[in-house]
Amino acid sequence: MMKPMASDNSDLPWVISVDDHVVEPPTVWTDRLPVSVHDRCPRVVQDTCETVINPDTNSATYKKGGDGPVIDWWVYEDVLRPMPQVMACAGFPPEEMTLAPIPYSEMRPGCYDRDARIADMDINRTERSLCFPSFSRFAGQIFKEAKDMDLALLGVRAYNDWMIEEWCGPSGGRLIPLCLIPLWDAKAAAVEVRRNAARGCTAVAFTELPEYLGLPTIHDADGYWDPFFDACNETGTTINMHIGSGSKMPTSSSDAPQAVGVALTSLNAYMSMADWLLSGVLARYPKLKIAFSESQVGWMPFLMSRVDHVYMNSGAWVNVHPAITELPSSYIPGRVFGCFFDDMVGVDARYEIGIGQLVFETDYPHQDTTWPNTPDLVRRIGERVKPGELEMLVRTNAITMLGLDPTSLAPVGAAGGN
Repeated sequence: MMKPMASDNSDLPWVISVDDHVVEPPTVWTDRLPVSVHDRCPRVVQDTCETVINPDTNSATYKKGGDGPVIDWWVYEDVLRPMPQVMACAGFPPEEMTLAPIPYSEMRPGCYDRDARIADMDINRTERSLCFPSFSRFAGQIFKEAKDMDLALLGVRAYNDWMIEEWCGPSGGRLIPLCLIPLWDAKAAAVEVRRNAARGCTAVAFTELPEYLGLPTIHDADGYWDPFFDACNETGTTINMHIGSGSKMPTSSSDAPQAVGVALTSLNAYMSMADWLLSGVLARYPKLKIAFSESQVGWMPFLMSRVDHVYMNSGAWVNVHPAITELPSSYIPGRVFGCFFDDMVGVDARYEIGIGQLVFETDYPHQDTTWPNTPDLVRRIGERVKPGELEMLVRTNAITMLGLDPTSLAPVGAAGGN
């Protein structure tokens, strides 16, 4: 297991991470849904697993009941899915990370246990954390793909109840609720946003590219998403779009190695931000805030320049939305946020993007996580920015983005120092 590097970090700000992940505890849904649906709702069963990893594509297939170790399987309707170790690998050195499944018994408890998570946050000088789901997928796509949509809606609501009442509620503000919506019904999504906003939730997960999920785009001429956007605009709920939440990742060609796809992941966020800046949505909903999670940010200045160029030089013939009456980039300040961890190109471009638009993440417990050595990364960022800017980048911008209480929640005397 990895251990935090020994150093005195008391001069560094505690961070607020706007992109971490929680591995849902096995009983999230069975604890909250009627017994009559327990044989169809998301649940965990134990069985053996035969894993085959394709080294050419770096993909894995899993066979329930095959030769192999006994693991925990998530089961929902016809879905059978184990948890790949790379999605719950906090504490493992890079050379031990794998696509093979990992049972709960081998995970670091902070992956799924609230109190253990807070203890791991203390080690890492993480003051607060916003967590995306795992089994449910980053925008709750698992429910959109279900057969029984009434049960799916109950599943979304049960997850949100657990997120607010059990994962975050007893944490003293250290864990920030991020809720799901029924992606297949924008009016029901609006109801769910308002229900959760009334309980203090200021963040909702959404898909970066809806059409990839077979849904109307944010350009939809009939305003399919307007009820959802209106609810978020009205309640101050920030729309968070995680890389991969469109369930389709970019690559250059069918025979390109996985390394190419990994290098290109930010393209989804690039396309999504172009959609948002040229759709007229931000102009029509002046209080709406959006965030591109785990997208890094070094690509943002060029896109900002490009959409402005299109607006100024091609607006007469490229069907710019009539609601857009000023440069598209003018809708970014205070409203469009890019999330980063080790993107020093983006840090150096902070003025072109807008230093107030950059928010920090640690990606616990995924393979890219900076845990438990986030303070070392924060120190490196601090060496590149002016005094006072570091706290904006790793803490106070997130407070603005999510409408949080600015009072420090950093624990005095915790393992990470203070």
